[in-house]
Amino acid sequence: MLFPSLARLAGTVLIATGLAACVDITMEIQVLDEQNARGTTTISMDREFYDMSQQQGGGDFCDDDGTFTLTDEAATCVTTEEGAYTDLLEGGEEGEPTPTITNVGPGMVRVTYPTASLAEDFGEDSSDPETMAMMEQFFEGRTLTMTVSGGQIVESNMDIAEDGMSAAIVIPLLGMMTGEVELPDESYAVVKLN
Repeated sequence: MLFPSLARLAGTVLIATGLAACVDITMEIQVLDEQNARGTTTISMDREFYDMSQQQGGGDFCDDDGTFTLTDEAATCVTTEEGAYTDLLEGGEEGEPTPTITNVGPGMVRVTYPTASLAEDFGEDSSDPETMAMMEQFFEGRTLTMTVSGGQIVESNMDIAEDGMSAAIVIPLLGMMTGEVELPDESYAVVKLN
């Protein structure tokens, strides 16, 4: 599954990189046609935090399927998968929040991200004050961006780009953890295929 639960993804990054959970996460679903899509997940970490994590024995935060890039500014992992909607989104544990892709009419596809469930899962460990204080340092100013593209966006509760060809929601990770950011139950966009 290309889109693991956000809580599991954040936990993996924390464990793999030691203290360096200072990441930005981008998830994009590009609708290719009425049956196929391309999903891309990008995790980016400031170079200084990546270097510190490596000095402390942290592992890589990019799996074998991802492309790892290291520049002077950042360490980045990009994972891309393409295929049928069901193949792209299957494989998670039962009950995990997972995006959905649904045909809603001829040449019209609705992509939905379960934002409220993601926020709920992500904030599960925020009740412990000590853990929360540590996490605040890691996630302050960091974001989760979820994007839908692949054609003209005809309806969405996310921010539609000026050219009308994509829609995105940018969520502060710290706000998700603390519950201070209000999110819709789901963030969606309807794509009109070309």
